[in-house]
Amino acid sequence: MLYLFELSAVAVCAVTGALEAGRRKLDLFGASVIAFACALGGGTLRDLLLGRLPVFWILEPMYLYVAALTVIATHLVTRRVQISARAFLLPDALGLALFTVIGTQVSLEFRQSVPIAVVMGVVTGVFGGVVRDVLCNEVPVVFRGELYATAALSGAVLFSVLGKAGVPTPYLLPLAVTATFGIRVAALRWKIGLPRIAPPVEI
Repeated sequence: MLYLFELSAVAVCAVTGALEAGRRKLDLFGASVIAFACALGGGTLRDLLLGRLPVFWILEPMYLYVAALTVIATHLVTRRVQISARAFLLPDALGLALFTVIGTQVSLEFRQSVPIAVVMGVVTGVFGGVVRDVLCNEVPVVFRGELYATAALSGAVLFSVLGKAGVPTPYLLPLAVTATFGIRVAALRWKIGLPRIAPPVEI
């Protein structure tokens, strides 16, 4: 189940990367670079921090194939269907949820403590989007707007606590994914965000 969840996460994050690249009017190669960075960045950083080598997409090249096929499919669809500039937000929320839970589970399987597992879950969930936005010359969505990293943090904590309480993984994975996705979508729907630091006043 974890393998299928991770393949799904790679696919949906590749979609968000390709859509954002399309919004920036990049060519197919540029879109592929953005999509691969978005789809593989969070898991790569997680594996490097945990010393889990080789990283997941080198150990299992199927992730590369899924990302590549997703970019091609997204390219073909967007040539025939008009898509809103904000269309990437829902797959981005799903990718955030999937990768957060996967990162947390992988860390716990790697015998990390709950706080480290939570941090690794958040890193896995948000880092691909950070790389995508930086490469597209955007302020990363994790640093602005509606709840993003907070949604990932909530899902990672939920997964870790219920996992330690003995909830079976087959039930816990979809539950934590749904909770993380729900928090992010609710934040988008009702414009829920953290308070912002007041800008300095000119004197």
